Amino acid sequence: MNRSPEGLDQSPYRTIWTLSWPQILMMVFNFLIGFVDVWTAGRINREVQASLGLITQSLFFFLIVATAVANAGVAAIGQSLGAGRELRARRYVGLCILLALVMGGLLMLLGLPLKSLLLSALQVPDSIRPVTEYFLWVYLLLLPSYSLLIVLNAVFRARKQVFFPLYSMAVVTILNTVGDLGLGLGWWGLPELGYQGLAWATFWSVTLGAAANVAALWKEGLLARATFAPWRWVRRALPYLYKVSWPSVVMQVVWHSGYLVLYAITAALPRDNVASLAGMSAGIRVESLLFLPAFAFNMTAGILVGHSLGAGRFEEARSYGYRILVIGLVCIVAVSLVVWQFLEPLAAFLAPDPAVQREAVNYLFWNLLAIPFTLTTMILAGAFNGAGATHFNMVIMGLATWCLRLPLAYVLGHLVMGRASGIWISMLASQAAQSLVMLYVYAFKDWSCHGMIKHKHCKKEAAHAPRI
Repeated sequence: MNRSPEGLDQSPYRTIWTLSWPQILMMVFNFLIGFVDVWTAGRINREVQASLGLITQSLFFFLIVATAVANAGVAAIGQSLGAGRELRARRYVGLCILLALVMGGLLMLLGLPLKSLLLSALQVPDSIRPVTEYFLWVYLLLLPSYSLLIVLNAVFRARKQVFFPLYSMAVVTILNTVGDLGLGLGWWGLPELGYQGLAWATFWSVTLGAAANVAALWKEGLLARATFAPWRWVRRALPYLYKVSWPSVVMQVVWHSGYLVLYAITAALPRDNVASLAGMSAGIRVESLLFLPAFAFNMTAGILVGHSLGAGRFEEARSYGYRILVIGLVCIVAVSLVVWQFLEPLAAFLAPDPAVQREAVNYLFWNLLAIPFTLTTMILAGAFNGAGATHFNMVIMGLATWCLRLPLAYVLGHLVMGRASGIWISMLASQAAQSLVMLYVYAFKDWSCHGMIKHKHCKKEAAHAPRI
């Protein structure tokens, strides 16, 4: 039998649901944050909406190190707890916190003087460059807090304390909504600051959400001196974090830089480039509604696979991935069928401009078809993260993005069709190819060998963990 976060015996499917539903609700809050941002930006003007889409993607690029540390933390902490090594798990918590703060601060300091170069690399149209530059400046200042928020959410998930990330994201959602509507549009008698209000609403909501997580750490006794290990332990612990995180960093760089190039390809379209950018931004927000259960199941796969591998139950770890994939596919098909009926009203709600509405619907048509493939990739990637086998994600997603999606997007979008539909078709094709390869690797490769504990059938020695 399996143990729930509260320690009660549960069936596998009950365990999956117990961990997943708070994370689905947490992802609803994530969706609402982006939805309100885009809705408010559209009420200001389409230039602000297009700028927001570009810089939101750029922010994800700057957060790749924090995401990599979070993935490594889930693997290390989850496997340590599965093996009954509570002190080792606690020390990995402290190490992940320090890495988040240091790397977030360094990226902020590096990014601020290079922001003009980034805007040029993105081929930002002159009509939206001043707005885009302001968003970028504020979001760079946010990097330390945002990195801490991401890593602490992962720390709590790895410990099966899934309600703390839920609470922190509720704080971020409420504060961001009040800030967007109040400072962006001037509601409730607050000063109407337009796009500047949107930027600072994000800054303060994320910062206070990170503070809520720190308060939860203190409540759980995880800010005690024992959490922060001496250097001799850190030297032994870092290799496993490095082993898991560097492929994740490369994968995130490849993935998000691929999205930035995709934005650049869209921005350089021979016609309707601004409407296509804004439509893509609006479409992504609607599409993210379908990713809510997908992200939750991705995180649940990482948790359960990590704990099972740490306990030495290798076949159980593999079976959890399959179970979660089946549940996820059923959920996502049901939600997709509902959303499909409301594409035009949703696009109109997010984008008042008719040209932007048309492009948002066009984007969603092709990307809804890709949802089952996308879900398969996300859930199996979560399982690989929990096992520490992040290099599979790096290779498969990297090749699909740079060897298929981007070349096809340019050929179809610029040379064959001359419009954004060619770019959207390339996204569908790459997701289909990527998911099939991921499924093959999960089914036939022994990815469990990359955990802290050596599988008896592994040909190579698994990475050694610190003894404490």
